[in-house]
Amino acid sequence: MQPSPWFMGERDGIMAQKQLDEIDYKMLRLLKDNARISYTRLAQELGLSESAVRKRMTKLLRMGIIKKFTIIYDTKTEIKAFILVRTQPPVSVPEISRRILELDNIEAVYEVTGDYDILVMARGDTIDDVNKSIDYIRSIPGVAGTNSMIVLRQWA
Repeated sequence: MQPSPWFMGERDGIMAQKQLDEIDYKMLRLLKDNARISYTRLAQELGLSESAVRKRMTKLLRMGIIKKFTIIYDTKTEIKAFILVRTQPPVSVPEISRRILELDNIEAVYEVTGDYDILVMARGDTIDDVNKSIDYIRSIPGVAGTNSMIVLRQWA
């Protein structure tokens, strides 16, 4: 399913609605597969000039569509865990999420629907590292409970 083509971007302090086209989506898919792809290679793949690719990249960065360029790694020895977090008032979900992000080994924090409010992806060199993260999360005011799942195998 393709994301909605309408995004809000800020320019000179004024919110402006901008539309992404198929070339933008194709460029995003290519970057997702290889964030280190050169402008020259992107231009070849997209059938555009390198200058046009640079302009589109600048637009996507300015609009906040591209948040950062990063890597995906797997050391084969690292422990990965997903931690579901249930919250309770009066502490807000965004406040708890920000506290969770203070941990070094947290890869992602998502606000989700369902029985739990937050989904956390954590990494650690050992189970003890992951357990320390879970203990920290449980100690945050407003956290009512957690449910943790250790990743056994990753398919993609």
